[in-house]
Amino acid sequence: MSPTDDGVPPQGPDAAGDPLAPQAAPDDSVLLTARGIRKSFGDNEVLRSIDLEVRRGEVVVLIGPSGSGKTTVLRSLNGLETPDGGTIAFTGGPELDFSAAVPKSGRFALRDRSAMVFQQHNLFPHMTVLQNVVEGPIRVQRVPKAQALAEASALLERVGLAEKRDAYPFELSGGQQQRVGIVRALALKPDLLLFDEPTSALDPELVGEVLSVIKELADEGWTMVVVTHELGFARQAADEVLFMDGGVVVERGAPGDIFTKPTEERTRRFLDRILRPLD
Repeated sequence: MSPTDDGVPPQGPDAAGDPLAPQAAPDDSVLLTARGIRKSFGDNEVLRSIDLEVRRGEVVVLIGPSGSGKTTVLRSLNGLETPDGGTIAFTGGPELDFSAAVPKSGRFALRDRSAMVFQQHNLFPHMTVLQNVVEGPIRVQRVPKAQALAEASALLERVGLAEKRDAYPFELSGGQQQRVGIVRALALKPDLLLFDEPTSALDPELVGEVLSVIKELADEGWTMVVVTHELGFARQAADEVLFMDGGVVVERGAPGDIFTKPTEERTRRFLDRILRPLD
């Protein structure tokens, strides 16, 4: 990470608060609204007018076949991709209209409010676990070093990695690396957590330890958008499930409806192929 020109002030609770507490208690108000998001890579139209609304304390899970555009949605919400059209707005922030040129400061505004947990961990290999966690708060958010270290240590303790604070990423298992990735996102105290296939790069026996951390965060009221193939997790943790295919949202609804009585044929075919053999 590198510091922004805006000098983003520290966010969230101070060092005396619970660093694993969400930014604000869930109040069911709208946190994020995206309308008509479109994105193409060359001739490949990846997103075709995606609409998404996320309420505070809500867990929205995106499912669908590979190549359906799920990751591009996340990267657009975080400013890592620039849509070709549509609007994105966090409540209390500017509405970004991507039908015109959006300045770099607009994409930074999205990153100020959200944090991404990546599929491949993306830890800095030359930094210890603790250094990976405090890099963003200190350099980007200008959090005092003592506060950042105290909060990082508390977060690592909460996910069972306190004894690994001085280890380097290559000394950790895949599950431990992903838990560090989650802690690194939490340390930024975002309004919105974005998870991009957080278990797909893990050995099967390590999947559970990462999903249990994400489920705990959901239970504590963190607002999340999660891309996953772990449909059991989606059933348990999601407030809303969106099934995507071909760059569109084919169907959306409560997990009980999506998984037991989908209305769209494409959704039924996907679930028959993926879910039914597991039942």
